[in-house]
Amino acid sequence: MDFNALISFLKDLNRNNNKEWMDVNRKRYHEIRNAYIAWLNELNAILADLDDEYYDTPGKKGINRINNNLMFHPNKPVYKDHFGAGLDKRPGTGDFYLEIGIEESMFAGGLWRPAPKVLRSIRDAIDYDGEELVKILRKPSFKKLFGGLYADEKLIKAPKGFSNDHPHIELLRNKTFAVSHHFSNEEVFRADFKEKIIQVYVEMLPFRRYLNHAVTV
Repeated sequence: MDFNALISFLKDLNRNNNKEWMDVNRKRYHEIRNAYIAWLNELNAILADLDDEYYDTPGKKGINRINNNLMFHPNKPVYKDHFGAGLDKRPGTGDFYLEIGIEESMFAGGLWRPAPKVLRSIRDAIDYDGEELVKILRKPSFKKLFGGLYADEKLIKAPKGFSNDHPHIELLRNKTFAVSHHFSNEEVFRADFKEKIIQVYVEMLPFRRYLNHAVTV
């Protein structure tokens, strides 16, 4: 995958974020998109070999639209400034999200502001076995790659059904359960970029499995 070409395209698109420019450059866009899908297919196969529970997600199924949803976000530009995709995309669970952007790239996983029923399932799991999640989050190699949970809004008090003196109250107050790791463009261009992604995937796996078990069992 020529990531230099991909990011160069995104920079040009960002400077000319309109349908007229895209129509003129549609062939170039599809060449980049098809190359990205092929790269995702390769990564999908590698991750499937690493993880017995991996949910096969071909590139065409995993890739996100480059158009922003202007119906719900009318103030956003017409097109995104990144190519995004989700792999290990089992229905009803949190996937492994990849985003190749202009300034940096992001790899994330978990559940961002899940629906109330799903959020309740995660909180019930923490109530039952929160020490396991704490152990995952405190692992030195995990903290080195992700720091901690994705910073998002939290409840001021304990959620309904839980006490304020619960031993895992700080976790229970979260509305989002996700982590992310960022790569600079320099890292994206290096020959070992794919190996770095695999490292992130493997380190994130126990966290994602904990959450996915909570919402599917």
